[in-house]
Amino acid sequence: MKRLRTPISNMDIDDLRVGDKLLISGTIFTGRDAVLPKLKENLINNLERKIPFNLEGSVIMHTAVSGAGIAPTTSNKEEIESSMVILAKNGVKIHIGKGALNDKTKMSLAKEKSIFVVTPPVAALLTNHIISKELIAYEEEGIEAIFKLNVKNIPGIVAIAHGESIY
Repeated sequence: MKRLRTPISNMDIDDLRVGDKLLISGTIFTGRDAVLPKLKENLINNLERKIPFNLEGSVIMHTAVSGAGIAPTTSNKEEIESSMVILAKNGVKIHIGKGALNDKTKMSLAKEKSIFVVTPPVAALLTNHIISKELIAYEEEGIEAIFKLNVKNIPGIVAIAHGESIY
């Protein structure tokens, strides 16, 4: 089991291989169908100042945050997968979700020294690892808004790294 603490460095990514089991602690951000395209558009339009957190070394989990907790959504939905590469180009090091990604995304993540981690879709398990949460952007999106989570030992498995995939 490898332990990572945010922010994530290129050296951290270089040391990871497909199949590695991880425990991630520190700050992670949430985003899914409603908000990841907004982040992508801000980057495309050079509006980085509208992004409410520093992307460099960050971790984004593809999830909503509700009273029931968190659990990953399917990452290969167009709204999510199409946002991953530009987010990686701008500093996101780990994307957490579930499901297979296409080959183009896999190779682009490798080029940007970013990886994809899958985690069990078990809300009760994952929610127990949240120390605190704060809504930081897109409140109008409800549970799909961007939240800043302070977490301890979020479990995951490296699914895509360095152009390789478990799928």
